[in-house]
Amino acid sequence: MNPPNDHILTIFGASGDLTRRKLIPSIYELFKQNLLPEGFAILGTGRKAFSDESFRDHLKSESKITDEAFLKQIFYVPVNTKDIESYSGLKDRLLELTKKLDIPGNYIFYLATPPGLYPTIAKALHHHSLSRDNGEHPGWKRVIVEKPFGYDLQSAKDLNRELLDYFAEDQIYRIDHYLGKETVQNIMVTRFSNSIFEPLWNRNYIDHVQITAAEEIGIELRSGYYDEIGALRDMVQNHLLHIVGMLAMEPPALSTSAAIRNETLKVFQSLRPLTENDIRKNVIKGQYAGRKFNGAYNPGYLEEEGVSKGSGTETYVAMKLNIDNWRWKDVPFFIRTGKRLPRRATEVVIQFRPTPHHIFCSNDNQQSTPNQLVIRIQPDEGLLLKFGLKIPGAGFKVQDVNMDFHYSDFADTHLPSAYERLLLDSMHGDLTLYSRGDATEVTWEYINPILETWKASPELNLYHYPIHSWGPEAAADLLKSYTGYNWKIPCENLSDGKECIEQ
Repeated sequence: MNPPNDHILTIFGASGDLTRRKLIPSIYELFKQNLLPEGFAILGTGRKAFSDESFRDHLKSESKITDEAFLKQIFYVPVNTKDIESYSGLKDRLLELTKKLDIPGNYIFYLATPPGLYPTIAKALHHHSLSRDNGEHPGWKRVIVEKPFGYDLQSAKDLNRELLDYFAEDQIYRIDHYLGKETVQNIMVTRFSNSIFEPLWNRNYIDHVQITAAEEIGIELRSGYYDEIGALRDMVQNHLLHIVGMLAMEPPALSTSAAIRNETLKVFQSLRPLTENDIRKNVIKGQYAGRKFNGAYNPGYLEEEGVSKGSGTETYVAMKLNIDNWRWKDVPFFIRTGKRLPRRATEVVIQFRPTPHHIFCSNDNQQSTPNQLVIRIQPDEGLLLKFGLKIPGAGFKVQDVNMDFHYSDFADTHLPSAYERLLLDSMHGDLTLYSRGDATEVTWEYINPILETWKASPELNLYHYPIHSWGPEAAADLLKSYTGYNWKIPCENLSDGKECIEQ
């Protein structure tokens, strides 16, 4: 891939956790692969009074990066992000670096700040003529916005409107790091470059779809944030619905960002609206409970420091959704996500319909279970196809076997992190893997009735589940009641045995 145009990447919230853990290490990986332009600089900004040198020392300590050739491309300017006039210092520093490093006025502004500051920062950049290509600062301008993008439908609409007052839609990059994962992108390639899959990818052959995003960790030190947000806002509205969009979209005419995002938007527009009865019947929320495990007591959510007493915030969500269009009519999609589950894993299971007549089934030999295509998004990224095979010997005894592929099999190929891929795409001006404003509003429109119902009835379908379990039994019952099947349990790796197949 050719390096992008010369530019300066400005990071708001440069001393924060996201910058330390994700942004700087990802940019450094791009640097090591010679994917950055010759004319490139990082300008950190925030309230802390770093100099260039002290900020570099801070990054050395926090990110463990000691490459001086990379670090010398990093600069810092203190700015009070809430004070619009304070941005004059940022503007002066950008002009200084532009001239000193002979870089055109191409700027990316990464907002690694609390969401409440997004409108203020956008307004301030516009006030100082930094939001558009103009005579004073010729060159392209882009802004990357972290999630959560809104708190509900109205706040998402308000935020879209406020950003669009100062930036055009094609300048706004709403980042969802799940879309940067290699296996999520490979969903499209698996579907649209292989003629064996696409003819089967519809209501005639697929029984149902399971999507699991499991986390071993709890809320850690984010109680103040998480107790306000919960799993539905944190995971379902953005990450998991976007995976649904990739799985269910129609073939785009071209591999352009506009064509692909148009097709995923159509999926979101086809989601069957949820009635209050649907929510009561088909949406389960859970909260992890304390338990002694591995010889030590693990506190439950309500025992975590900073969590409100008696909080009804969900740490687990399972739900059924339907897509009302020609391809997916009456094919249920089941989503579940939760914290403090047995292992960290995100995967998709496409379960195909069983054969119409079980000719190899007898009293002592059960027919093989239906075919499954498993797409592992993290960790141990890869794909697995499960099908029945005859056991050698007399008779027709059938055994399930797995044919699997792991990205780790590409021993000499670098598997980029999600932030590497998405940052590089933003530098190239590629919006394909970023959320569009209209899609964001449509997904919030779908989720909003759940939020309103839960607000009116906080205890509705709230189940407590023990740490290191796969969530409430009600979630298992939800899938089984509609399909007759159990959840597939994510394994440590794709080739693990049958004990990982079902819950």
